[in-house]
Amino acid sequence: MNRVCKSLSVLIGVLSSVAIAHADAPVMTWPAGWQVEEVPQGDAASGVSRQRAVKNDQGGTPVMVMELTMTQVESGHQVNLEGVLLEMRKSVQKDFFQGGYQSVCNRIHPATLSRLAALETTCTITQNGRHVLSQTLVAAVDADKAYVLSYAGQADAYKTSQDEIEAARNGLKL
Repeated sequence: MNRVCKSLSVLIGVLSSVAIAHADAPVMTWPAGWQVEEVPQGDAASGVSRQRAVKNDQGGTPVMVMELTMTQVESGHQVNLEGVLLEMRKSVQKDFFQGGYQSVCNRIHPATLSRLAALETTCTITQNGRHVLSQTLVAAVDADKAYVLSYAGQADAYKTSQDEIEAARNGLKL
């Protein structure tokens, strides 16, 4: 269990390094029972906004984390969304590998994030052949902003939280 908690901590660190903007921050309706965490924001000039919520088990141990990041995109800059998502996925896989885990991710495929067309990939993380964690990365671009929604958790919690996650994704106001 400590390894899983450590992995979630690594994941949160990875998400922090992928941080992206603060200007007209999106409105996320977090699932009931999830704890919204204060996330350090960049200064106003950085254009970075981050929001995070954690789902704990009955003992208070984190079993799921969901984070939304937004970044301001320079005017005229074309974001290679697939390239960005590919790099994020590689970073996640590398970090889990360094922690003694194996990961397999599905192909990057079309999805939606709120009202936007997006790309998505989900990784299954195993240790000694046992499925221990799952993580999904969803990225979208809208005019002058880029968004990344990431959610991850212990295998069982990830599976049982799908309805909550879908409701949060569908209720997201960008």
